[in-house]
Amino acid sequence: MVLGADGVQMGSRFVASEESSAHIDFKNEVVKSQEGDTMLTLKEITPVRLIKNDFYARIEVKYNEGASIDELKTLLGRGRAKKGMFEGDLKEGELEIGQVSGTLNDIKPAGEIVQSVMQEFYLAKEEINQNNRFNI
Repeated sequence: MVLGADGVQMGSRFVASEESSAHIDFKNEVVKSQEGDTMLTLKEITPVRLIKNDFYARIEVKYNEGASIDELKTLLGRGRAKKGMFEGDLKEGELEIGQVSGTLNDIKPAGEIVQSVMQEFYLAKEEINQNNRFNI
């Protein structure tokens, strides 16, 4: 907030919540992931960050072969995100998640996630107000 932010995007954190409609296998893959397990790809179609899996490896092969946008679209097909994130196909599904996934270690209730974020905010706000000339 000191730098002007009005909010925070937390989609990846809420994927790993008990209430998320994501498949449990995908949720477990998210919390199992480590730094470097995701990669930004398919920038020519629509940039997406994916957990590396067999499907991602096939994308990389296509890039190395100099695939056209149409070839990449054909490989992507339809419904691949649903297949991965909501049906739990960890090999051939598109496993979209943010880079922050490497820092997530558990699946929690959404209310607990919100409560934790608010506690961290109030602690940070108190520290900023005590140590700086900024008051928020």
